[in-house]
Amino acid sequence: MSLTVALERISDIQTQIHQLTTPATTTPTSAAPAAATSFAAALDAAGTAPNGGVSGTDIVDQARSYIGVPYVFGGEDRSGIDCSGLVQRVLADLGIDAPRVVQDQADIGVEVPSLDQAQPGDLLVVKGEGHIVIYAGDGKIIHAPRPGKSVELVDNYLSPSEISTIRRVVPSADAAASASVAGLGGANASLMSMLGLGGSSVPGTSDSSQAQLLAMLRSGFLSQAAGQ
Repeated sequence: MSLTVALERISDIQTQIHQLTTPATTTPTSAAPAAATSFAAALDAAGTAPNGGVSGTDIVDQARSYIGVPYVFGGEDRSGIDCSGLVQRVLADLGIDAPRVVQDQADIGVEVPSLDQAQPGDLLVVKGEGHIVIYAGDGKIIHAPRPGKSVELVDNYLSPSEISTIRRVVPSADAAASASVAGLGGANASLMSMLGLGGSSVPGTSDSSQAQLLAMLRSGFLSQAAGQ
């Protein structure tokens, strides 16, 4: 079955779901919530449910919100913050637990081999473990520098020889994409079965096409099942 036929099948099922969510004396009101629940569970298993994992970009965006907060040694909030306090606070805001001091933060996540492989959201630890910064991408960093200064976004001034370790605390974009595609294998069986297509995939389509199919399911089916 081609992707075109599969999409036509989706359109038919969208119409059916819309009918289920339309109040009628002959249709039990529990039908639509049940459909929404089953779809949500299947999509969650596929790794495409809303409110997914934190990305490096999320870390950078959250760190940006602290720009202008004054440096205070030992500070941990918007009234004043130091370098490791900034890292811990930003990660905590995103639901990620992290230790308080640089020496311990230098061990979290996984190590990135070199500066040229750093991605937004990675943590750069200075040799001697006396300072830590958040890599913002495009050769820039966000950090709380020293007393008398404030959290700032600046050009990265650290050379590879000045960096003790680079830590990645969230999956890279490539790893997240690979995990999502890999997750399709286990979830496709239930999703495609619900579509009436049979099998664990749509023959003749690539993993990327099937990922688009799942995205359409999330945006189309769940919104209609919610009664929009």
